[in-house]
Amino acid sequence: MSRRQSDTKADIRRVALELFTQRGYEATSLREIAERLGVTKAALYYHFHSKEDIVRSLFGEHLAALDDLVAWATQQPPGPDLRAEVIDRMLRLSLDHGRQTMQFALANQHVVRDLHPGKENMFERLRTLFEVVTGPDAGVEETLRIRVALLSINTTVFAAQGLGATDEQIAAAVRDIAHRLTR
Repeated sequence: MSRRQSDTKADIRRVALELFTQRGYEATSLREIAERLGVTKAALYYHFHSKEDIVRSLFGEHLAALDDLVAWATQQPPGPDLRAEVIDRMLRLSLDHGRQTMQFALANQHVVRDLHPGKENMFERLRTLFEVVTGPDAGVEETLRIRVALLSINTTVFAAQGLGATDEQIAAAVRDIAHRLTR
């Protein structure tokens, strides 16, 4: 796929997610997505044949990014530096597209339940990441603190909705909370 096609697909995902979140999945048409992008419906169909394809792509992209994080983490030496870096990378992943994806998922649970690719494997991905970051010698309390820290990132980013804070303020607070949990 060319860089331009990749950019176009990313633009379609971004606009669709905005509309799905604002208006609801059922209330949003492919025509509206195309109009917002300033392209024809045929051009949109070239990249995605349906709204369902867009949703699958959104969650597939998120899962691929999580897979990349797990793969990277497995190649790193265990310890506090790994924990800190995984927290920072999870935060970036969450801020990049996790917040709006989570809003969409909460507002459209039935759609996500029916279309989310690999939903059965999400916990397995996280469990692998937990094991890599925690290491084999961690006790119950340390293991739980690390798991809660990683899981808290998405929850805290979502909880920050409506605070009137900047993305930078939210990121700094979420990072601080997650790092404190691992101490």
